[in-house]
Amino acid sequence: MTTTSFSAPIDDRYFEDYVPGSVFEFGSLEVDAAEIVEFARKFDPQTMHTDPEAAAKGPFKGLIASGWHSAGLMMRLFIDNYLSHVASLASPGVDEVRWYRPVRPGDRLKIRVTVMEARPSASKPDRGMVRSLVEAINQEGEVAMSMKAMNLLARRHPASAG
Repeated sequence: MTTTSFSAPIDDRYFEDYVPGSVFEFGSLEVDAAEIVEFARKFDPQTMHTDPEAAAKGPFKGLIASGWHSAGLMMRLFIDNYLSHVASLASPGVDEVRWYRPVRPGDRLKIRVTVMEARPSASKPDRGMVRSLVEAINQEGEVAMSMKAMNLLARRHPASAG
């Protein structure tokens, strides 16, 4: 698997720039213990996420981020680095969200994104669907989580599309 670069910057990136088979890596973000606890207290109040002492005695032997917090960190890297700032129209959803290993305080996450498919719309020639495998990878090179994202993107020259 060879990492490639986009032919266009993120503020001039359109459907045509997402080439199936391309692989990109972006990052990184450091995971902060206080943010893990703050997120979990609001959205996922389980002791493995909110109480370092209780978490140390639990099955993960320490504080871990909520999977939804991990997804949020991954999404931040995805938006900042991969998804077009000018052509992103919407997302009909994600498939196959998976959490493979805990994300812990001090971890540094990056993402690896593989363009799985880029298909022009049959009914709306001004756009296309890009399907991407997004993987959050820790500092040890281990995949912590993944998802398959679907994004509708505008085409660069919609008048000539079709």
